[in-house]
Amino acid sequence: MFLGRYTHAIDDKGRLAIPARFREDFGSEGVLTRGIDRCLTLYPLSTWKPLAEKVAALPISDPDARTFRRMVFSEASVVELDRQGRILLPPELRAYAGLIRDAVIVGVNTYIEIWSPEGWAAQALTMDKEGADIAQRLASLI
Repeated sequence: MFLGRYTHAIDDKGRLAIPARFREDFGSEGVLTRGIDRCLTLYPLSTWKPLAEKVAALPISDPDARTFRRMVFSEASVVELDRQGRILLPPELRAYAGLIRDAVIVGVNTYIEIWSPEGWAAQALTMDKEGADIAQRLASLI
């Protein structure tokens, strides 16, 4: 289970250390891809496989499903955690998420989101402003 928020530096080679608390759930590798909100999403293989199967099962006749498949799979890559618990963030994914020097690593229960500090600040502002309304709208789902 991934919980909490951490800030880590991205080194000159584009590597990012995954918080020690998160590493044991990954083993030696995970899948990194575009997140929906201009962040990156890092999945353990055990979480990625069922998600990938659901996305792959979407009907190819549906234009939204085809676009979503492309979003999820076209820039996904298997990343290995090195001995220091770092992963290499591909340049195109760093550019997509606006990651330059620092990253905010957010645990979202079954996966991790990787945000630019500015992107995370905007999300935090949204949560502060709209959190109660969002919770009320989603209360029936819980």
